[in-house]
Amino acid sequence: MKKVQKGAPGYLDYKKKVEIIRTVIYFGIVAAVFFLGYFQTGTRLNLLTVIAVLGCLPAGKALVGVIARFPYGSIEHERAEEIAGKTTHLTVCYDMVITSEEKIMPVDCIVISGDNIFGYTHYKKVDLKIAADHIRAMLKQNQYTGLAVRVLNEYKPFITRAEGLDNIAAVEKKDTREREEAIRGIILNISM
Repeated sequence: MKKVQKGAPGYLDYKKKVEIIRTVIYFGIVAAVFFLGYFQTGTRLNLLTVIAVLGCLPAGKALVGVIARFPYGSIEHERAEEIAGKTTHLTVCYDMVITSEEKIMPVDCIVISGDNIFGYTHYKKVDLKIAADHIRAMLKQNQYTGLAVRVLNEYKPFITRAEGLDNIAAVEKKDTREREEAIRGIILNISM
């Protein structure tokens, strides 16, 4: 299984597989330690049982990661390729599950061009205004102000805007890549 970096297409599916494998291994180790102690002493009242119970803590944490990621999948491969083909001059990140204190908001793709940030989610239950406001607030906490943040749940308007931003970026040729990468890093930090 090839490692997929955070922010790349396929990250959520990769991370889900890794978390499932990790959880199975952790619970397998816990079971092995418990049964080793039971078969050696003939009773569950031994030190290895205590170790097995303590081993349930990291196994349970890994299980929580699986449960939290399970409902969300990666962006479709064809859409990711289409977006990549039409945004050659923009900073792009994919497969995010942005978390706030109250909400979990899956976002398939975000394009960043100068002071414009546009996101796309195919999930209809995501409150688009809350998602945009949360991203804006997190960027403001990191001294990035004056940004236009918008999240859309329809693909056609998103890809049209992304293509328009790419055309503008190609004409202007401003060197904002470093700032855009910093903004991308902040957005990825608030994402699972």
